[in-house]
Amino acid sequence: MRQILFKKLKADQKQLAVRLSVREHSGFLIGFSVGILMLLALIIFPRISRADTNVDRGKQLFEKRCTGCHSLDQDKEGPRLRGVYGRQSGTVPGFTYSAALQSSHLTWDDASLDKWLTDTDSLVAGNDMAFHVPKQDERADIIRFLKAMSVK
Repeated sequence: MRQILFKKLKADQKQLAVRLSVREHSGFLIGFSVGILMLLALIIFPRISRADTNVDRGKQLFEKRCTGCHSLDQDKEGPRLRGVYGRQSGTVPGFTYSAALQSSHLTWDDASLDKWLTDTDSLVAGNDMAFHVPKQDERADIIRFLKAMSVK
């Protein structure tokens, strides 16, 4: 009888050991999966956060550097700029553009806006805008902001 009880006890211990081992491995897999997901989140979300920060910075730069002549929704000395990204140059209804800009037939995108904000005359000679943004990172943030305002 002792041997039977002893064998049963041994069998129960083995079953328990197997169950614990399976739990340890599944716990490891769950922990490993969670770790991978957290790592991916750290990689992906800072980029999203940085993009939002750059749009916010672009808004601040736009308000500081551009609103003397431009607005998003009203023509001033320069045309309104909401929707400028993807728009053809010289086409805002009711605004009087220089002949040079009207005949340039540019489509405003990252490259053309960057070149425009760097040196307007190198893109369209004889235009009426004499302003430029010398710092590349500031131009990129302003363009990112204008692009965001064009899709809303």
